[in-house]
Amino acid sequence: MCISDKVAKNNEIKARKVLVIDQEGNKLGEMPTKEALKLAEQSGVDLVLVAPEAKPPVARMMDYGKYIYEKEKKEKLAKKKQKKQVLKEMKFRLRIDDHDFNTKLKKIREFLEDGYKVRAVIMFLGRDILFKEKGKEILDKVVSQTSDIAKVSRGAKLLGKDMDIILEPINEEKK
Repeated sequence: MCISDKVAKNNEIKARKVLVIDQEGNKLGEMPTKEALKLAEQSGVDLVLVAPEAKPPVARMMDYGKYIYEKEKKEKLAKKKQKKQVLKEMKFRLRIDDHDFNTKLKKIREFLEDGYKVRAVIMFLGRDILFKEKGKEILDKVVSQTSDIAKVSRGAKLLGKDMDIILEPINEEKK
């Protein structure tokens, strides 16, 4: 049952006759709106129009406040369970020392083991852009050193003065 945010309830219902459904889901039949309102009032619940376009319109007897509360609770829970994809980024320059490269590579491996996608970027500064092949070699080295735990989801791509690749973990079980 889908009830929109702007629903007619109780005295807001304009239809003369409605098909009434009680709290347990049983059809009580078609009756005048005033009579349905009296029934709902006697039960201590609201009369909510759930299908205004139907012939006759369908109204349900329910605790509207409780319904809204439970609906919001379900939405929060669904939002909480959503998996957010985080993209980590590691930047390299052309003139990188072996030790610095290994440190960054170690951090990339940690990100991949934790289940994150990683974007490895070569930043070309000044005239470095003339040596695109050297940048591609560094990215290939990153790919070869992480091939046991990662696969390339997007190959080397030159964007402005940056060249990057995106790596994703082969098995995303941790996180």
